[in-house]
Amino acid sequence: MGGADAGAGGFYDAALTRRQALMGSSGPKALVKNFRVFSIAAFACIGGVLYGYNQGMFSGVLAMPSFQVHMGEYDPLDPKADQTKKGWLTSILELGAWIGTLLSSFMAEAISRKYSVLVACAVFMLGVIIQATAVSAGYQAILAGRFITFGTYRGMGVGSLAFVIPVYNAEVAPPEVRGALVATQQLAICFGIMISFWIDYGTNYIGGTALETQSNAAWLTPICLQLAPALVLFVGMAFMPFSPRWLVHHGREEEARRVLSSLRNLSPDHELVELEFLEIKAQSLFEKRTVAEHFPHLREQTAWNTFKLQFVAIKSLFQTRSMFKRVVVATVTMFFQQWTGINAVLYYAPTIFKDLGLDSTETSLLATGVVGIVMFIATIPSVLWIDRVGRKPVLTIGAIGMATCHIIIAVIVAKDRDQWATQSSAGWAAVCMVWLFVIHFGYSWGPCAWIIIAEIWPLSSRPYGVSLGASSNWMNNFIVGQVTPDMLNGISYGTYILFGLLTYLGAAFIYFFVPETKRLTLEEMDVIFGSEGAAQADFERMEEINNEIGLAQILRGSTGAGSETAVMAEKERNGEHAEDV
Repeated sequence: MGGADAGAGGFYDAALTRRQALMGSSGPKALVKNFRVFSIAAFACIGGVLYGYNQGMFSGVLAMPSFQVHMGEYDPLDPKADQTKKGWLTSILELGAWIGTLLSSFMAEAISRKYSVLVACAVFMLGVIIQATAVSAGYQAILAGRFITFGTYRGMGVGSLAFVIPVYNAEVAPPEVRGALVATQQLAICFGIMISFWIDYGTNYIGGTALETQSNAAWLTPICLQLAPALVLFVGMAFMPFSPRWLVHHGREEEARRVLSSLRNLSPDHELVELEFLEIKAQSLFEKRTVAEHFPHLREQTAWNTFKLQFVAIKSLFQTRSMFKRVVVATVTMFFQQWTGINAVLYYAPTIFKDLGLDSTETSLLATGVVGIVMFIATIPSVLWIDRVGRKPVLTIGAIGMATCHIIIAVIVAKDRDQWATQSSAGWAAVCMVWLFVIHFGYSWGPCAWIIIAEIWPLSSRPYGVSLGASSNWMNNFIVGQVTPDMLNGISYGTYILFGLLTYLGAAFIYFFVPETKRLTLEEMDVIFGSEGAAQADFERMEEINNEIGLAQILRGSTGAGSETAVMAEKERNGEHAEDV
């Protein structure tokens, strides 16, 4: 087995070395070089804008008196009242997302990542319309609308950060800009959060800010504005390309080659296009033949078999050491992302700022608007340099920075919470620590956590692996959203101590247990996660496939005319082996 291990590792080392020599450096220049890919990913990230907008918008709406009147005990006017139902009003979004995420992996695999976005856009718009009826239906409409809109939207992928968009962006992107394009989704979310905070700040003045005069338009306007970008995404996504990896996996190889050529802005017979195409095909054939061997009754790629296969695939994630390591990395990373307390800040920012001495709704909304600005600006460096710096150092430094901010806030609140009127400077110091906390999250755990769970999975397991990681995110997000109002009321500064200690643990987890994944192709993740210790038969099967499709020939040094010969030979073999999957 040692010989097989060395052979597999050597093969992928050769592939990585050859590709890096062809593709050049990472960073901003790589984004310019791959501008077509970047523009496609940026358009797809309208879904991230929608998610961020709703997430941020609702925190401001919760603070508006005219909205609180319609919600009754679900958003009480009295800040001393029981806050448990307020937690439900916010966290129902995450519970629906958790359920939807588990279901949407089937849709993304069966009808493609592209069509999953179209379906979810339609459902998203339906959910927005239901939320708008809350002016007459009350909290039931908000609960139902948020559950439907984001239970389906975030799970089934209306550009959702949680699932389809990270997978889609990772699969259309070349390795040198893959991290930047996945990070673009987080930038889009931050942009949505930022504009939502300021729209809330402006619409809060419609009819006046007092309970007696404020118009229902103050909160209906930000809710209904979501329909416009959702419609743009629905129309525009129809013209976007399919994922080349999804095309290969579903037997549409010539189309996949054309898409790759177009995305890379290279000729179809260019060595880099051919190398990437053959690696994708090799991984796809390997996984299909493995399924055919272990589950022959699921060999045919029908929708029903795909549905059943998702349960088989999820089960397989726990059956080998290398796959289980991926499960731990994805789920625990998402656990720590949520327990940094970021969504406690985003969902309840106006409430938190009031607790820190900013008494008026207008001032707390203004401070909340600054949260959106600093988070958006802080995310930009990740988009530009994440593929050069790497994931581990950014995540580790960001976690230490966030945890330290939490501890400082806890000290300030413990010392001055009963004397904000005379210690306003202490209150503003705590507010500045909240802003600094958001900056640390913006450049680190916001984009990088999602990059990791999007890029660590093999092709056949990717939709299910991302789904599993996302479900961890949404379940922990649901818990944080549910308990935060009661924590702030019950243990006050202890809330920040809890978040701070857990975030320090997150830094330790990343440093000691998570491997660096920058500049590796999606197909090469097997090596760093220990798949070189898999069964001898797997290596023999992969070696056979690599020789069969001409990938081994290219890596042995075929260039120029040799590469073109390999392309022609591979095309001729397409027909010969079409049934051998």
